[in-house]
Amino acid sequence: MDNKLNHSLRELAQLAGVSKSTASRVISGNGYASPEVRERVLQAVEQLRYKPSAVARAMVAKRTHNIGVIVFRDRLPIVSHTLYGRIIDEILMAAEALGYSIFLKTDREMSLRSTDYMLEQRVDGLILVSRLQKNVIDYVKNFNIPYLMVNGSTEDPDVVHLVSNDEAGGERAAEHLYACGHRKFFIIAGPGEHRSHSLRLAGFRKRLESLGVCSGQDGFTVVESSESSFDSGRKLMEEHYAAFLEGGYSALFSTNDMLALGAMKLLMERGVRIPEEVSVMGYDNTEVAGMYHPSLTTVSVDASGIGRDAVSILDRLISGEGSVPRLIEYESEVIVRQSTNGKEDGTCCGTGNT
Repeated sequence: MDNKLNHSLRELAQLAGVSKSTASRVISGNGYASPEVRERVLQAVEQLRYKPSAVARAMVAKRTHNIGVIVFRDRLPIVSHTLYGRIIDEILMAAEALGYSIFLKTDREMSLRSTDYMLEQRVDGLILVSRLQKNVIDYVKNFNIPYLMVNGSTEDPDVVHLVSNDEAGGERAAEHLYACGHRKFFIIAGPGEHRSHSLRLAGFRKRLESLGVCSGQDGFTVVESSESSFDSGRKLMEEHYAAFLEGGYSALFSTNDMLALGAMKLLMERGVRIPEEVSVMGYDNTEVAGMYHPSLTTVSVDASGIGRDAVSILDRLISGEGSVPRLIEYESEVIVRQSTNGKEDGTCCGTGNT
C-alpha cells in the first residue's frame, strides 16, 4: 500500500473510477451517489488513507468551523482576568462540543487589527468580549459575518449582546448589607468607564437611597480606583484608612472581589476584625473569594452561562436558524460567606452600627 498520506482528491477519484465532483459528494455527504459508487469511493479512501484538508472541507461546505474570539481590554490582566478567564474557558468547552475551533486574540488598543486578523482566517463568526468602540461594530457589519458581544453595551439595536444584570446585582448587595444592620457604607468602585463597575455602583447607590441612606458623612462614601486589582484595593484602603476609621463605617462594598480582598487585607493587617467590626463584600464570586479567610461574601456572575450561550447563540446565527433576542441578561445572587456574618447558614449576624 502507498504510504503517501496527502493524496489529492483527483487521485482518489481516479482510483475509484469516478469524477472529482462525485468523490467530493460522497466524502462530504452532500448530494446523491449510488450505493455501488459510494462503496467504491469509500474503498479508495481506505486504500489511500485519504484525509481531506481543512481548506478543502471549508471550500466544499463554505464554512471553516472556526470562531474568532477577541477580548477588547486596555489593562492587564486579560485572559487571566477572574471573570473573562472563566467566560473564555466556557467558550472553549462549548465550541469544542459543537465541533468548532477557536482563534483567540486580545486587543489592548481597541483597534481594527484584531478584527482584520479574524477575517483573514475566514472564521464563521465572531465573539467580541468586553467594551469596544463603535467603529469596530460598524467595521464588522461591512463583512456580513455573524457576531455577538459579551459583557459590553451598545446603543446599536442590531447587536446581539449577552450581559450580566450588574445594576440589579448591586442592588442585591446593598439589600444584604442593610439587612445585616449596616447604615454607614464605604464603597470602593472600579474604573467608572467600565460597564460592569459603573452599573454595580449605580445599583448599590440606588438601593441605599431608596432605603433612606444618602451620600455623605451620615450615609455612604464612594472612592474610585483607576484599576480593579488586589493591589489597587489594598493601596486605596491604606490611603483612606484614617478617614475610614473616623467615619465610623461598618460595611465596605467593592465592585469586584479583588478590590474587596485587597482592602480587607489592609484592614486585617491593621487589626480590624472582620466581620465583628467591619463587614466586607465584593462582586464576581471568583474562586479565590471562597478560599480567603475569612471567606468573602460576594455577588455571583453567571460566567458559565454567558460563555456557553455565546457559542450556542453564535452557532444559531451562523446556521441561520431563526432570530435570537438582541439583549440577553443574566441574573445574579448574593453568596453569603464569613466576611459579613461569620456563619455558614446564610443568616446575618447584625454586626455594625445601626
